[in-house]
This record gives sequence, structure tokens and C-alpha cells, in this order.
Amino acid sequence: MTTKVSLCPHCLTRIPAIHVAEGDKIYLEKICAQHGNFRVLLWEGAPSLTAWTKPKISGKLKTRFTKVNRGCPFDCGLCSDHRQETCTALLEVTRRCNLNCCVCFADAGGPINNEDPDLAVIRGWYEKLLAAGGPYNIQLSGGEPTIRDDLPEIVALGKAMGFNFIQINTNGLRFTRETDYLKKLRDAGATSVFLQFDGTNDGIYRQLRGRSLLQDKIRAIENCGDLNMGVILVPTLVPGVNLDNVGEIIRLALRYQPVIRGVHFQPVSYFGRYPQVPGEERITIPRLIREIAVQTEDMVKIQDFRPPGCENAMCSFHGNFTFQSGEGLRARPATDTCCSSENAANGAQKNRNFVARTWSGRQLNNPFRQSKDQVADSWNELINKLLTHSFTISGMAFQDVWNFDLDRIRDCCIHVVNPEGRLIPFCAYNLTGIRGQSLYRNGRKV
Repeated sequence: MTTKVSLCPHCLTRIPAIHVAEGDKIYLEKICAQHGNFRVLLWEGAPSLTAWTKPKISGKLKTRFTKVNRGCPFDCGLCSDHRQETCTALLEVTRRCNLNCCVCFADAGGPINNEDPDLAVIRGWYEKLLAAGGPYNIQLSGGEPTIRDDLPEIVALGKAMGFNFIQINTNGLRFTRETDYLKKLRDAGATSVFLQFDGTNDGIYRQLRGRSLLQDKIRAIENCGDLNMGVILVPTLVPGVNLDNVGEIIRLALRYQPVIRGVHFQPVSYFGRYPQVPGEERITIPRLIREIAVQTEDMVKIQDFRPPGCENAMCSFHGNFTFQSGEGLRARPATDTCCSSENAANGAQKNRNFVARTWSGRQLNNPFRQSKDQVADSWNELINKLLTHSFTISGMAFQDVWNFDLDRIRDCCIHVVNPEGRLIPFCAYNLTGIRGQSLYRNGRKV
């Protein structure tokens, strides 16, 4: 039994919690003096939580912008209680969206629809990240960021200020019809496309996104490939909807490799527009890893996946592979991973470097093929193959108010820059209570 600190789903106050083991399952149990007891599934089966969790030395933030007043998680900005520096910073450049998805944690396109921040405000966000110790990896998000016609200018501004990895978090719809816009993003310095991609049949999209989108997604991938823009597929996994499709998603991704650099699964979290109380059907990290192994017929194996060295071990997993047609996926050696169990700040730096290296687009033709030096030519071909044949399968299990764990928040390395320029751990920023009240999104509500 492990002691933890969590939040009450009703009043969002800090309450004591414990991990309770029952067979091969781990539950989080907590009690609020006013609202009663709560119990949710955290972990189930192999790999076991004991084997998965590795020790990590907490980092020391270079700059702390907010003071501890009410205590974690109520003083984010980041405060002195936080234990991990930024790996990826999300800039929400719009609240507008051209879809109305039932699983949107951002509540994009909802009743609160503020004006887009202008370039001066966004410059201030970039400056805040530099002051925090950056440059960090950047993800431009929303809403749907490609709604902004000036998104290439936002990318160019970040590049000019020293941010070398800038990724576009998008549903890809604009890329299907406006290749000139996509080219402007590439020329401005956009490095990678984080593409919403929920499955390989339109029934999944109709259920999660409200319309058939598969052909639009394929066209967006092909257009990105024509411009050597690296693509990461990002499926939101919902129980009973598309968990049985993870193998087919991976197979489709491999058909478009090396344009598609990998797949990043995100089991649905129960906040935003998905407020239902989770039950035993919650998709846990070990369950997802086992599904990947089973559905790929052991092309990918359970032991190919490892915990992170950047964020908390309960937050994510990753597997790093090489792929060649006819040979399938081969796991890379353990030494060739994005991070390991070590000093947290070093883990964050390694993760930033790994993502920037492997998720970027690559030239499909070796520029050194005409070299007269055959030895050098062979070496360059080998380097090119290692880069273009790399493929990642990863996943992030975001927290919600039901399974909230203060230790996981303190270890978070994915931070949202809020409208005031404060750095907020992703799950704290998006967390909502049972009545939809939030800690940080749309302004503090509690």
C-alpha cells in the first residue's frame, strides 16, 4: 500500500489517497470528508507496476516563476514544488476549431471562444520559455491551429528566436486542400506534424469526430510526404470504439513510413467533453501495451517497451524500432532509447533531443549519393538509413480528476503556456471536476 495525494472530483480539494493491490490490479482509493469515497483502476497485469517503475533523481528548475502559497497543484507557473523542467511546451494559438469532437479535452469551439492571441503575445510566450531555461520543443496547438492564416509567421517567429523543433498539433483538414499553406509552414521551419488519427475506418471517425474523415487523413499524410514533413499519428483511444484497431493503425503507419515517423497513442482521459466516471474499462498503459503486442501478432513485443526517464513512469511508454520493407519492425537496443532512469533534468534533455531527431521529416534521397568516395558514400547511406528507417510507438496516459496523483504532476515535463505566460503541467491545465470546474483552463475556477 502506497500513500498518495489526490483531488476530490467534486470540490477539487487535496485529499489523501492510497494505492491498493488486488491480484494483478492496482487501484487508487481516496476519501473526501464531504463527498465520500472514490476508487479507480490505475494499472493491470504485465508489465507489473513494480517492474515498470524506476527510481529517478528529481531535477532542479533553472527558474521558478510562482511562489508556493496554497500548495501543489494550486500554484503552478512553475513553482518550487515542481521537480521537472520543460521538455515540450504547448502554445494554444487559437480556441477556434473546424470540428466539434466529443472527446476534446480543450473544449475547443465551445461557448468560451476568446480572440486569438496576436504575434506580440506569442512572442512574449516564447520569451518566457527562454527565460525558463529554453529553448524547448514547441507544439503549436489549439483549438485547431491551422485555422490561423498567420500560423507560418508564428512558426518563423519561434525559429528566429532559437526554437529548433516546432510541431503542429492538427486534425490535418486544411492540409488536404491547401498544399501551398503546408509548404509555407515547412518553409517557415515547422518540423513535424502531430496528426489526429483515430483509426483505419470511418465508423471510428463518425463516432469520435462526428463525420467520415479517413480519406482526408490519408490525403494529409501524402501531402506531408510530398514536402518531407514528418508525421506522427495520434490516436485517441476510447473503450469499445477503437482499442481493437491499434494493430491496423500501426500497419497503416508502416505503409507510409518514412513519412510517418511513429504512432503516439493517447487513451481517453475523463475530462473536458468526456466527463463520465471511468470504470474497469479504463485503458491503462499495460493493457495498451499488451493490445499492441497481440494485434501486431508479436511483431512488437511487450518487452520492447520501456518507461520514460522524463515524466513519471506511470504517465507514458515508448518503444524505438527500425523498419525495412519485408523485414518488419526490429526493436533497438536498450542503449538507443530516448531516456533512462537518471537525473530528471538530463532525462528531459535527452527526450527533447530524441523527439527532435526521430520525429522530424527526412530527405528520402541521400544527398551524398553522387560522391566519388565510395567509403564516405556507404557511410552516408548508413546514416541516412538509420534516420529514415527509425520508427517509434509510444503512448501517453493523461491524468484526470479520478486518478490524479500529485507526484505525477510534480514530475510533468509537458507544460502549457497559459494566456498570462505561466507554465502549467498539461494534466493540471486540462483537469476538470465533476461539474466541469477547472483549476487553470478558462481562468481558475476553484
